[in-house]
Amino acid sequence: MSNRASKTFVGGVEVEVPKSIPDIRAALPEEERREDFDRAINSTGAHDIHAVMRHWMLEAGPEPKADALLERLVADEAATRGFA
Repeated sequence: MSNRASKTFVGGVEVEVPKSIPDIRAALPEEERREDFDRAINSTGAHDIHAVMRHWMLEAGPEPKADALLERLVADEAATRGFA
């Protein structure tokens, strides 16, 4: 089995998403979400694990629209403060 990230499309943009339990957990932004992830994984049976993993893979993956907005805000702030 390969440890490389999986790819999917989010908002029409191809993005890489983590595919192992440790990588998904590490990519989640908040401790609370990590606790939710741990509960979901630990309470999932063998028949449902693929669906649960896919849900969390996508949640942990990048969000192109949010990333683009953040980049724009950083650029705007840099321009305002004269760092551009």
